[in-house]
Amino acid sequence: MASPSLPVIDIAPLLRGERDRIVVAEAMGEACSETGFFYIAGHGVDEGLQRGLERASRRFFACEHEHKMLISMARGGGAWRGYFPVGGELTSGKADLKEGVYFGEELGPGDPRVRDGWPLHGANLFPDDIPELRAMVLSYMQSMTRLGHALMRGLSRSLGLDEKYFAEHYTGRPFLLFRIFHYPPAPFDEGWGVGEHTDYGVLTILKQDDCGGLEVKSPSGWIAAPPIPGTFVCNIGDMLERLTAGLYRSTPHRVCNRSGKGRLSFPFFFDPAFDAPVRSLPTAGRSPAREAAGSRWDGASVHDFQGNYGDYLVSKVKKVFPALGKRVLR
Repeated sequence: MASPSLPVIDIAPLLRGERDRIVVAEAMGEACSETGFFYIAGHGVDEGLQRGLERASRRFFACEHEHKMLISMARGGGAWRGYFPVGGELTSGKADLKEGVYFGEELGPGDPRVRDGWPLHGANLFPDDIPELRAMVLSYMQSMTRLGHALMRGLSRSLGLDEKYFAEHYTGRPFLLFRIFHYPPAPFDEGWGVGEHTDYGVLTILKQDDCGGLEVKSPSGWIAAPPIPGTFVCNIGDMLERLTAGLYRSTPHRVCNRSGKGRLSFPFFFDPAFDAPVRSLPTAGRSPAREAAGSRWDGASVHDFQGNYGDYLVSKVKKVFPALGKRVLR
């Protein structure tokens, strides 16, 4: 393991609309083209909200298995929401050593997307006897959605586009996913909390607890991305690599919890609209990263994909949760 070498970017000027936001955008662009990962400070997300979310999450994962299964993913149907136990999620066909709860944008039966039967859209599942978890999750998702919009303004500028470009073409109505994962302690030789993978969409914003365990692939090997107080870890996903024709990198990463205690992580995914067609950006051109895309661990290339973002996402979900794919996703 090499020493941590991911940049820390203070994004406060971006949030406040100050002149220095151009410098912030340039730093984001450099990080996205070099490592695909960076920390953000100055994000403005309330510390009390974060602590409350962590407390409520620990309460839930401390419950008995039967209790957690009351909100199992089987009850969420095609909305792709709810709890899964350790081993219930696959990465590259191998069971992960983690359990978790999936959330998304809270949509009632009257929402047109729900009425029309769009997959992965619907209502969340929450435990009845931990009411604070619902309040914390929904408040946190609101805060992270605002943060996601701000970061996309920075990414637009970093690519030489108008600040509103992504909002006008891809993320004006983003597809939102939020997950709370619990990684039981596990020796290194007993497998990975989550194996090598990339994220599917445009932008991931990750809150970690203090256990560490996140590792990022670099040309020189795997590097640690430990928690830094007051920051989140950001990384880009497959769709931003596809949109930029490889200029920005969707970098593989993995997790192994060696802390000796339960690890919590809170990834928030800010992705293109489900029905957004995926096309290269007007500033995109060929790059060495694009030529190397076929060397991914899964032998695939995101640059071969044609279609809407939802098509790409559903194809991935069917591999991560095969039973869900067979039962409700067509």
